[in-house]
Amino acid sequence: MTAGRTGNGRGVVILVLLAVGSVLFHLLSPWWWTPIASNWIYIDNTITITFWITGIAFTAVVLFMAYCVLRFRHRPGNIAAYEPENRRLEGWLATGTTFGVAAMLAPGLFVWNQFVTVPQDASEVEVIGQQWLWSFRLPGADGKLGTTETRNIVPENSLGLNTNDAAGQDDLIIEGGELHLPVGKPVKMLLRSVDVLHDFYVPEFRAKMDMVPGMITYFWFTPTRTGTFEILCAELCGVGHPQMRGTVVVDTEEDYQVWLAEQQSFSQLSASTETRAIPGKVCSGVPSGVATEQGTGAFTLFEEERECSSPTATAVAASAAQ
Repeated sequence: MTAGRTGNGRGVVILVLLAVGSVLFHLLSPWWWTPIASNWIYIDNTITITFWITGIAFTAVVLFMAYCVLRFRHRPGNIAAYEPENRRLEGWLATGTTFGVAAMLAPGLFVWNQFVTVPQDASEVEVIGQQWLWSFRLPGADGKLGTTETRNIVPENSLGLNTNDAAGQDDLIIEGGELHLPVGKPVKMLLRSVDVLHDFYVPEFRAKMDMVPGMITYFWFTPTRTGTFEILCAELCGVGHPQMRGTVVVDTEEDYQVWLAEQQSFSQLSASTETRAIPGKVCSGVPSGVATEQGTGAFTLFEEERECSSPTATAVAASAAQ
């Protein structure tokens, strides 16, 4: 009998310490959110509301369990009674759950509406994800991004731009390098994957979105402070997923314009590729897809392995096949 009472007492103490410890850990935790670098403080507020609601519910349930262990512990003369229904208790539980769920969902719905409602003056930047590399495309002088097509992806056109679309010729291409953005200006991020599921995520921006092959997803944000921030892939995308990282730099307007002037357009890169072509050779194949980490956390494809043969040899092989 004494052992049973001691066990009940320890159980009550453990449950109470669990509730109190959880609250203290939340309030006194040595870490919290990383410093925010965009306008999406609404995301933090929504998560904080969710923490408070779920935290209160968790604490109430644990303390109620402690009360039950103490209140209904075994005592001489006590006889258990079976009560199949308690409409009053069920009503309180249903009402409390309904208000709790509504309180968690409502802020998220308002924030989501803001998240997908892009300001009219937002500039556009395309982010392309591929195993395991981040690439970017910005509109050129015409302010428009050219169209793309997955079947156009070849070693000389790794982002799949339509070569017949005049709007894409002046698009600025950044493959495996740093993305720069001006501070204080809204930007719409157009997200595209050319192989598997990826997720573009910069923790300090409080904004992320899945990148689904065959779809263009998007979100928008306004950078609020300058700095260098790491890009992560938040969707398991293969063996190189942990190394799929990049860098986004938020600049002052002056620094951003200097960086912008240094970038090459699609037409310039195409001309450069033609200049580097092997004279008298016909090449086929795709890049090896090997990614190596650079000092800045960006990644680049290297060691393009292609099978090359002379035009004459190609013609002979074609005739033999026929």
